[in-house]
Amino acid sequence: MKFCILLGSPRREGNTAALLAPFLEECERMGMETDVVPLYDRAVNPCLGCMACQDCMDGLGCVQDDDFDEIFQALASCDVIVLSTPIYSFFCTAPMKALLDRMIYAGVKNYGREKGPKLLEGKRVVSIVTCGYPPERGADLWEEALKRFCRHGGLEYMGMLCRRDWGRGEPFMNEEREQAARDFVQAIRMSIRAEAL
Repeated sequence: MKFCILLGSPRREGNTAALLAPFLEECERMGMETDVVPLYDRAVNPCLGCMACQDCMDGLGCVQDDDFDEIFQALASCDVIVLSTPIYSFFCTAPMKALLDRMIYAGVKNYGREKGPKLLEGKRVVSIVTCGYPPERGADLWEEALKRFCRHGGLEYMGMLCRRDWGRGEPFMNEEREQAARDFVQAIRMSIRAEAL
């Protein structure tokens, strides 16, 4: 099983990376392959809305020359897409939003002269996020948008792991959070195995 992790945090040592670390360790312990793509290190321009991609039925067809195609190929070759981001203004960070816009337009051929394929159809999606509010008020809009994104793209949404940052007076990571990240990997694997039966 292969996980492609899109890391949308600008801080390599921040809360989101800290929550992701035990998730990655558990994947390695279980023999799962992981590919981490730090989006702040990559060039993914915002969607231009030009619709050129909609006339290309057998590929992305995007007119922009950046890292989007390479990242999309990594997504196409994995089993589970992990969207890992801090929540800024009740949504993901800007590089992840740019990537999601490009994924849904170039990857779903619904908007041109004829309807075509959904290039990531059937892929599973999970999210690992951090926020400064209780998750039900800090990450709820992100999760709802992600569910709609998955329905539109023919992807299977499998859930979210979210933990709140209580501020500088308290360490972000603790035993509960580390175990929750490890348990999240186990739950994903069990769910996929159950589907296969």
